[in-house]
Amino acid sequence: MYYLKTEQSFDSAHFLAGYNGKCANIHGHRWRVVVSIKSTSLLEDKQNNGMIIDFTDLKNDLKQITDSLDHTLIIETNSLSTDLYQALINENFKIVSLPFRPTAENLARYIFELLAKKYNLDCIDVYETPNNCASYRGNDE
Repeated sequence: MYYLKTEQSFDSAHFLAGYNGKCANIHGHRWRVVVSIKSTSLLEDKQNNGMIIDFTDLKNDLKQITDSLDHTLIIETNSLSTDLYQALINENFKIVSLPFRPTAENLARYIFELLAKKYNLDCIDVYETPNNCASYRGNDE
């Protein structure tokens, strides 16, 4: 089995609604996302001979996702009052509303599901700190 990895980083804030601890407050991270794809064979065409894929394609697709999250406030849908949400929008805050609690685990699954439409993924690792990482592999066989 061949494996290929690439990574991107982004900065954003989030909070965990309903959590009893420090992370219930808005705080930020420098998130690091590592994508691993797998293949049992390598390409044989003239352009990509000896590769799983061109790194550039995977890097660009991952960057498109991380750019959409960069310098945003990532929230779980309906976790802010309507008035607060509207006040932030009126002040031109960039808010990404997702249908799940924005934990590292859920972000790993979210990114996996986006990239799995195009790639044979092995794993997505999402680091919220240099020492804390959540991984998602999809349906392990």
